[in-house]
Amino acid sequence: MPTTSADAIRVLPITPADNNAIAQVIRRVSAEFGLTADKGYTVSDPNLDHLYELYSQPRSAYWVIELHGQLAGGSGANEEVCELQKMYFLPELRGRGVAWELAQRALTFAREQGFRQCYLETTTTLDRAIALYEQLGFCHIAGPMGNTGHVDCEVTMLKTL
Repeated sequence: MPTTSADAIRVLPITPADNNAIAQVIRRVSAEFGLTADKGYTVSDPNLDHLYELYSQPRSAYWVIELHGQLAGGSGANEEVCELQKMYFLPELRGRGVAWELAQRALTFAREQGFRQCYLETTTTLDRAIALYEQLGFCHIAGPMGNTGHVDCEVTMLKTL
């Protein structure tokens, strides 16, 4: 069910038509923060232009955020160990509580799917994101869980669901 507010912000499940727009948001935000493909960040993910297909698998979900009818952000969760992934928002969405809402939605989904923990990787450049994850109850852990290919994501966090 979509979420709507007076600011015309809507949270919707991703559709095939959203693939290009959310990939462009991720590329734009990544460029803003210097998160380049050569360092293994999300922009190097071969599935970046096909997120609907990736997150249409069992125990996976991705939500997009529309602001005044334009796609401006998104986030999702998938994999065997639930991993909060690809949470990116254009500047006009930041500071509105949308990241909190979307993270809560992903964590609720993870609990409903039977996951007991949620993992994430990020970088120190995204200090506001780290603060949000800490507020959500994520704890810093010593290193990565598995091989995600994000070699420059030096911040790894885990939350018990």
